[in-house]
Amino acid sequence: MSDSTDLPVNELSKTGSGSFDANRIGELNSWLVSQFDAAGKDHVPDFEYTSRTISHLHNLATISQAKTQAATIIANDFRLKASEYRSQAARIREILENVGLAQEGLPANVVSSSQVLANVANLLNIRDTELSSFLVAMGDVSLRKTGVEDKRAKVQKESKILLDYTRKAIARLTYLKRTLSQLEDDVAPCEAQMESWKTNLAIMVSKERQYLQQYANYKAMLTRVGYTPEISHGMLVEMAEHRKDLDKKTKPILDTLRSYQDLPPDKALAALAIEDKKRQYAAAEKYLEDVLQSALATED
Repeated sequence: MSDSTDLPVNELSKTGSGSFDANRIGELNSWLVSQFDAAGKDHVPDFEYTSRTISHLHNLATISQAKTQAATIIANDFRLKASEYRSQAARIREILENVGLAQEGLPANVVSSSQVLANVANLLNIRDTELSSFLVAMGDVSLRKTGVEDKRAKVQKESKILLDYTRKAIARLTYLKRTLSQLEDDVAPCEAQMESWKTNLAIMVSKERQYLQQYANYKAMLTRVGYTPEISHGMLVEMAEHRKDLDKKTKPILDTLRSYQDLPPDKALAALAIEDKKRQYAAAEKYLEDVLQSALATED
């Protein structure tokens, strides 16, 4: 034993960071000594008693004692069953010897067949070698075999489905890798094309500003000259067609007038025209005087 385990319980309770339960420490010391003695070691290694180590060791001791107790109960039960089986075997051997069926007096083939029968019974987990027990056990084995075959068929079906999915996934992965490789190869040309587009875009932006400025200037010019939205291209086309019609209609008249220009002037007609213009001029002056006088009268 080490010095720490040889200390009294009161002194052990004072070691560490705080005071601990003296009874629990004593139980732990006893358990550790028993465990190390069972392992063939004469002393317990030195360690410091803390709340953490005490709690951990106490849990280990509780679990170990519970398992030891359970193992002891199971071992006692097995010993009891073994003694019962030995007693039953001795009784059966005595009965067989009395009827002349001792193992030493049986042929070798009978002994081997009996051993095979016993091995099969143990394999099928039956207590006796009755035919009904073997039939029930074989039926159970058949049912289990059927269940296993069903599970195997189901697993094979699922495996086939998974294999199909795996093949499709591999094909998709191959396609994606090939696509990725193509895209990586297209990166450089696309970057060059993007740079070209970027340059062209800057030029187009400059042209757009220029065209917008020209549009504003043309719009201001049209506003100054009296252009209105009603004057559209269709209206100008209609006016041009109307002018062509007028040109067609006036052309014969102009041709006739041009033919009259070649004739000598008539003095009598010229005098009449002059007199007519004089009368029109006098009428216009009189109308103007009347308008002025009426305006003056209205102001007075």
